[in-house]
Amino acid sequence: MNYYSEKDIRDIVAKVVNSSLGAAPAAESRPKAADSKEGILVEVSARHVHLTVEDVEKLFGKGYRLTPKKMLSQPGEFLSNERVKLVTDKGFMQNVAVLGPERKRTQVELSATDAKTLGIKIPVRLSGDLDGSGDMLIIGKEGCIKAKECAIIAQTHIHMTTEDAQVYQVKDGQRMSVQLASDRPVVLENVIARVKDKSKAFLAMHIDFDEANAACVNDGTKAFIVKRW
Repeated sequence: MNYYSEKDIRDIVAKVVNSSLGAAPAAESRPKAADSKEGILVEVSARHVHLTVEDVEKLFGKGYRLTPKKMLSQPGEFLSNERVKLVTDKGFMQNVAVLGPERKRTQVELSATDAKTLGIKIPVRLSGDLDGSGDMLIIGKEGCIKAKECAIIAQTHIHMTTEDAQVYQVKDGQRMSVQLASDRPVVLENVIARVKDKSKAFLAMHIDFDEANAACVNDGTKAFIVKRW
């Protein structure tokens, strides 16, 4: 019988976490706006946390800053080496990824299944739309914080440049119906276009694990816009 060492297990877990957070694809494989008929790359986002500078210091120590472990597909964003524990009155989750860089407001992004595991009811929102969202106790190596109005289920969205938006004939904030070309094809409704300057966006659709599992999404799955609202 083969036994895995503690290091082997850590390496396996790290590989799974990194791949689920959408590590940046090689430049030559990145879809371009002119390739609209080829579909939009689907990236699956695992549960994760964004922190303010102040909260990073409360969780990891005075003067501490997030340290990049792996760059993600969206320009400037990275998976950090830091991890936190999420706690509610009814449950907890350990070793939750922290994404950088630091933000203006702390945010916890969960799937609906995660929310049920933690025993909380939280809204489906776009990133940054946190007013009236869920509270969460976040624990780091050096401290903990009670983050108010921070927890959401991320609204399914597509990151686009202004050039991409012209090709796909959508505007920032526009709603779409999107077909996932997977082993179990489904159409996701109410998908939001998030349009930014070319230097700040990489064409990709972001879904969570609940959606990915329902549609049997694999690496390289593409999405196609079938309706614009």
